[in-house]
Amino acid sequence: MRRLSQLTAHHRTAASNNVLGLLLAFNAGAVNAGGFLVVHLYTSHMTGFVSMLADNLVMGRMALVLGALGALLAFVSGAAATAIMVNWARQRQLHSSYALPLLVVAVLMLLFGLVGAITLSWPTPFSVPVAVLLLSFIMGLQNATVTKMSSSQIRTTHMTGVVTDLGIELGKMLYWNRTGAPPEQQVRANHAKLRLYAGLLGMFLVGGIAGAAGFKHVGFVFVVPLALVLMALSLPPLWADRERLPEAVRRRLPP
Repeated sequence: MRRLSQLTAHHRTAASNNVLGLLLAFNAGAVNAGGFLVVHLYTSHMTGFVSMLADNLVMGRMALVLGALGALLAFVSGAAATAIMVNWARQRQLHSSYALPLLVVAVLMLLFGLVGAITLSWPTPFSVPVAVLLLSFIMGLQNATVTKMSSSQIRTTHMTGVVTDLGIELGKMLYWNRTGAPPEQQVRANHAKLRLYAGLLGMFLVGGIAGAAGFKHVGFVFVVPLALVLMALSLPPLWADRERLPEAVRRRLPP
């Protein structure tokens, strides 16, 4: 139990990064696949949105261009918000530098789970409903958090890099070293990385299956337990900062 409470702590270890990365990969897979059923877009797939922007710009379909641009800006804004929160907390030596953005992710997911159907009808200047922008913002927040937390070693909202790294390690594992070659010249797979990349891919896939099934049979409320789990993981560092955090906020506010 104590190990789970340390997953969002300021002081990081490879083990805590890996465990949290796996949990967040499941979360991203669930939100991405489940969200597709309601907004018909994969909101963590920024490569797709860039391609959508380019294709529809050439075709003159400006409504789709605006939709892709809105999702991109929302994702970037989420990542930027994470950087602001993490650096703000670091400069004040708080324990909750990574817990803060994950708490925001949890609150926004909880909001989406409770009023998601309403956000589908809210128009925006980007020709997509608020739900699309909200989910993209959430994905940007989460991806930036785990990226900063792991020093860019782990990403959870898209699998292109994970699958590439997995393939590289598999290639190393299958490489036939010449007999008698000195150890320093032999190609060896990093089995720890191999397990991590396979785990991230597997958790994203399982999360996607769970998310698709959950949204299909339960609806928006499916994300509520996911949000509560993230909220619970974020609380221990915030509790440790219960006395310092209010003072840090007061110093930031104008007199």
